[in-house]
Amino acid sequence: MEKKYGEIEIEKAQLEPWENPSKERDYVIEITFPEFSCLCPRSGYPDYATIKIKYVPDEFIVELKSLKLWLNKFRNRYISHEQATNEIYSALYEALKPKFLEVVGDFNPRGNVHTVIKVRSDGRYE
Repeated sequence: MEKKYGEIEIEKAQLEPWENPSKERDYVIEITFPEFSCLCPRSGYPDYATIKIKYVPDEFIVELKSLKLWLNKFRNRYISHEQATNEIYSALYEALKPKFLEVVGDFNPRGNVHTVIKVRSDGRYE
């Protein structure tokens, strides 16, 4: 079966850093991705989450289409909530080297269990 153009775009997706257009001041960027999905590595059942990204850029910001496509690469992967959230954090931190970064994986309840994973660059957790 021939792949659709969106599937091809997702397969080749890479995070694309762009030069920060407002380096003269600090500011916060908040991005919400409410349709994140991946597969449970134990059962194979789908897991759904809202991924929340908050960062203070330094030299770079992330191009949003590249982020959207890259996050969609997780949809067919067997990966835990913890690993997915930490992998998203690590990739963004490596690509952007921001002054501050927080990634929250707020996973929908499954089996009556609701999981929230938070990873922050400053180590402060509530």
